[in-house]
Amino acid sequence: MTIMNHLPMNFGGLEAQYAIYDTAHVVILPVPYEATTTLRAGTREGPGAIIRASRGMELYDEELRIEPYQCGIHTLDEPELSLATMESPHRQIEEIVDSLIIDGKFPIVVGGEHSLSLGPVRAFAKRYPDLTVLQLDAHADLRQAYNDTPYSHACIGRRILEVCPLVQVGIRSLSREEADFLNQGQIENILFASDLLYGRRTFADYLARMRDNVYVTIDLDAFDPSEMPAVGTPEPGGLGWYQVLDILRQVSSNRNIVGVDVVELCPLPGNVAPDFLAAKLIYKIVGQEFADILT
Repeated sequence: MTIMNHLPMNFGGLEAQYAIYDTAHVVILPVPYEATTTLRAGTREGPGAIIRASRGMELYDEELRIEPYQCGIHTLDEPELSLATMESPHRQIEEIVDSLIIDGKFPIVVGGEHSLSLGPVRAFAKRYPDLTVLQLDAHADLRQAYNDTPYSHACIGRRILEVCPLVQVGIRSLSREEADFLNQGQIENILFASDLLYGRRTFADYLARMRDNVYVTIDLDAFDPSEMPAVGTPEPGGLGWYQVLDILRQVSSNRNIVGVDVVELCPLPGNVAPDFLAAKLIYKIVGQEFADILT
């Protein structure tokens, strides 16, 4: 039996005093929702894999020189989502996140497929009229509908645009329909991976276009497959670990990040490295957001 088996089954394997809802600044909401995945299924296993991997992390952040868990991280149970309609689960997630906002928590939603970001975005847009969404992703996700539903993971960018402004970073795959949508001037805040990696554009230019309050949605296929192979629709030429951390650091330093989701982990049997990447990414975000109260 390993040491990890003795740890609590929560994000970070935290002792009870650091995982109590009432005193926790951060709340992890695992949502194993999967209804519209296309190339490879399995994102419903993502939240569980991330939480299990997080129990093996070192809880000291060597860059920030703090232990981020001391701000308090509570892990909610997975919600039972209604599948009565394609919109039903998104409304439920919206209600859960709205209750967390009311309670003054910093929600981190862990998916699951990318379509689930709609609920949190709607919840935050109600509370923050000046909200901007930052989407780190390989795919534009700007289709009006896909496979006969507007609630597909391939449409989440389009649905977000119906709620608030959107800035996309890391994009390197889109359809003709999406290209035509972009050519109509419907969205200009898109930083293609090639432009970023070849130095033709910088993230700072796009940060300047964001409003004061930012919700961050991270599709893990934003990373290059050499670092994150465990996604449903991998694309070559993606972002690296330190590039993503630098982008998040710039946003955290210059804007108010109100919440985050990390989605689309599709675990690979026998390869736990991607699970650890996702868990460490979430923990890094916690550290960046709460360093001020821990130093």
